[in-house]
Amino acid sequence: MRDASNPKPKTREVDATPYAASLIEGHRDFGYSLETALADIIDNAITAGARTAELIADTVADEPWIALADDGSGMTETELVEAMRLGSKNPTYEREAEDLGRFGLGLKSASFSQCRSLTVLTRQDGRTSCARWDLDRVAKRNDWSLELIDNSEFVTGHDLLTETGTVVIWEKLDRLSGGYTHDRAKRAEHMNSELSRAEHHLRLVFHRFLEGAKPRLKLSLNGRQLKPIDPMATSHAATQKDPEEVLRLRQGDVLIRCHTLPHHKRMSREEWEEIGGPEGHLKAQGLYVYREKRLIIAGGWLGLARQTELTKLCRIAVDIPNTMDAEWKIDVKKASAQLPPVVRERLKKVVERFVGTSKRTYRSRGQKLVDETRFPIWNRVQKDGQIVFRPNLEHPVFQTYAEQLPEELREGFERCLRIVGSGLPIETLHAELVGNAEAVMADETSAADLEELIYSLAVNLVENGISTDALIDTMKNYAFLRSKWDSVEPILQKFLAEAE
Repeated sequence: MRDASNPKPKTREVDATPYAASLIEGHRDFGYSLETALADIIDNAITAGARTAELIADTVADEPWIALADDGSGMTETELVEAMRLGSKNPTYEREAEDLGRFGLGLKSASFSQCRSLTVLTRQDGRTSCARWDLDRVAKRNDWSLELIDNSEFVTGHDLLTETGTVVIWEKLDRLSGGYTHDRAKRAEHMNSELSRAEHHLRLVFHRFLEGAKPRLKLSLNGRQLKPIDPMATSHAATQKDPEEVLRLRQGDVLIRCHTLPHHKRMSREEWEEIGGPEGHLKAQGLYVYREKRLIIAGGWLGLARQTELTKLCRIAVDIPNTMDAEWKIDVKKASAQLPPVVRERLKKVVERFVGTSKRTYRSRGQKLVDETRFPIWNRVQKDGQIVFRPNLEHPVFQTYAEQLPEELREGFERCLRIVGSGLPIETLHAELVGNAEAVMADETSAADLEELIYSLAVNLVENGISTDALIDTMKNYAFLRSKWDSVEPILQKFLAEAE
């Protein structure tokens, strides 16, 4: 029996269709940058089976424009109209395994974020179709009527259309002018700078599609083919790769593989800077999440670890299928995601193990540099739970010089060395190492100072029982001397000749 005190509510219906002008303007502010917007357009080309995609940008024209032409499957007019519809795909629908889309918003929202006029030219089975969204027109009419253009041969970018394929043209680039609307030279300079940053992003995001002798996709910018940037440096002989781990879930498999990049001295400067990216290796460490081979997240630990100098060579590739979009909360831009709880727990263990191994490797290298059996110039001392570096007053060079001083000056000499140690600029060193460690290096040693060091060490080693036959091998154990061996060896040979 129904409770009379809780009657069923009466309802009425009213048309609440969104205002076209307001909603379409709102789609300009989903947070796209130029690089993420271009990546979204390239996603569509890949999904359409394109083997080549050509990015053309005319930044010096009175009315600058950008176009992306692909040789994919193209579309019929009906398919084009559907592709131009906002929200043309339901994100809950099942998709093909290699479909890089999700919401059916990418083409429109990505384009509107950069321009006020979006035109799409497409050709399939010999028939050309053309449609345009012009936001100024929508603002005037405030309706959802899409322009279909019959004489498409007069449209900018028509000459880029292949026998089968699609061309996306951005005009009225109001968001890319940099505020230099009336200064063509500065506007072009700003746009070219933005395109340069976008180029690096595209080479990184689509690197798996661009790799190999027969890449799945050839991507070019103004006629120049783009080369891939592999953030894992998998083809480098010195890169360390752990065995792949598989996390099998109801929605699909998550593949996890840990990589340790080579030391910067084992790579060319260009290679090192490329995989470090604009913000450097400290920021680039961490997780790299791929969705259907397309990079979604590039670096950062997503709360699983801290970014430190000791772990800056650590990178973990995580591959997920598009069936996990909802669980990973893939956003419209396909530029961010969140770890599902079950994946977070597994990755937490992987990261703790991987990061721990990396830190131990770095620390063991550090300990070798201050091994007391090798006469270090600096001693590493633990004091009240802190680490202190002090000049080693027992180093043969210091000892030899002190013995040559009058007795009354020796205490002053040692005091000077202690002051040098206490004045070590720790904070400055830390800031430099965190920001740009590979650029920090020891000062050059003069030939006279190097000879004094070698003679003092050699004399001390011989006096401590090292035979002259073993002296060369012993001296090579010093990292400092080994790094300058071309200069050290002639001096050492001179010492040995004098010792005979």
